[in-house]
Amino acid sequence: MCFRHAEGPDGLEILLITSRDTGRWVLPKGWPKAGLDSPGTAMEEAWEEAGVVAPDAQTSEIGSYRYDKRLDSGLPMDTLVFVYAAEVTEPLRDDYPEAGQRERRWVPPSEAATMVDEPGLQELLSRVPTMMPQHETS
Repeated sequence: MCFRHAEGPDGLEILLITSRDTGRWVLPKGWPKAGLDSPGTAMEEAWEEAGVVAPDAQTSEIGSYRYDKRLDSGLPMDTLVFVYAAEVTEPLRDDYPEAGQRERRWVPPSEAATMVDEPGLQELLSRVPTMMPQHETS
């Protein structure tokens, strides 16, 4: 879950992207990859799917949720997704591997929770402002 500090009641914005198959709003995510730990895989997927560049991002697991992943055959597969939070301070790149295949949008967590379909992800996103450090203004 890529986030950035922002003005507004939540004090944060979450990056959502559309899935390539159905166009529903989701977090960047993917299957485990050889040679990468789970947070490393999460950041690799954020680059490939959304153009996130965050070389120094500290990631921390903030929860998980389940959903039915539709396989190419059409069969549903119960999938457990571990969510890692990573602060993004650099602008998103426009030249990433899946550019043109997805829409991406920064939104407050409260809005993100209403945009996603998965109940477990909705619940997790609704709790985000209470789990994350608040931006200090000077």
